[in-house]
Amino acid sequence: MAVISELIRSEEDGTISFGDYTRSAKAKLDNYEHQGAVYKVKTCREITKLERNGMFVYESVPGTSVTGLRATDESVAFLVEGPEDAQLTVGLEDNAEYEILVQGASAGNMKTGLGGKLSISVELGENPVEVRIQKC
Repeated sequence: MAVISELIRSEEDGTISFGDYTRSAKAKLDNYEHQGAVYKVKTCREITKLERNGMFVYESVPGTSVTGLRATDESVAFLVEGPEDAQLTVGLEDNAEYEILVQGASAGNMKTGLGGKLSISVELGENPVEVRIQKC
């Protein structure tokens, strides 16, 4: 399994990768600039959290590593990995409906509330798991 040892990094394809679930103590990096936005990441074995411009983007319990995070107005897609199954929470648009795809298979539709947060459980194993959340 791969972790992001620099806590957060910009990828050549314009995506970002972040998180190190192997850390026993919390580590954080503030004011990371990527494509005009400022990111903050906190990560450790228990939790991984990402904010963009002070707004919630992603959280996992327990901690995970995320690679290739790409977010648009219509979708969020990434690969996630960790040592055990995780509860993921993603910040999206308020009061909108989304289709959840895990490894290309539909896990159903979910609607966000006023806070725009959507939570899903993901079974993690030896290989990264592809997650795509598409606005309906």
